[in-house]
Amino acid sequence: MIHLEPVTDLNWRESLSVSEEQKHYVANSTVLLARAYAYREKGSYACIIYNDEEPVGMALYYDCPKYQAYDLSQLFIDKRFQGNGYGKIATKLILEKMKAEGKYDKVVLCYIDGNDAAKAMYEKLGFNNTGEADGDEIMMEKVL
Repeated sequence: MIHLEPVTDLNWRESLSVSEEQKHYVANSTVLLARAYAYREKGSYACIIYNDEEPVGMALYYDCPKYQAYDLSQLFIDKRFQGNGYGKIATKLILEKMKAEGKYDKVVLCYIDGNDAAKAMYEKLGFNNTGEADGDEIMMEKVL
């Protein structure tokens, strides 16, 4: 069963990574953890995605007052576990957590142009393109 656990001093060293072809699209776990630290004053929440007891991915979100929304900043599934629907399930769990927190009623995220798998998954989950872009990063949003 897929579930989320906060990153702690006991699990932050889990060996998780994406394939070589995906490295252009997704930050590695070190960058995710650094970003979580940098955004700690904006309520950052970094988590490990588990399938039962097996770590299969990581995610990060934080408050984005500029858009009055949560920013789903990072999400990846380890190359060994891709194609099993874990990313979609984990994203649903993250959205449920955000909704339960209740700070914002909207979520924003960016995906790198060309990452068609991420775009398709987010569209299936109800995210829409905002028309905004920052270089090759395309912004999407979803109302909770």
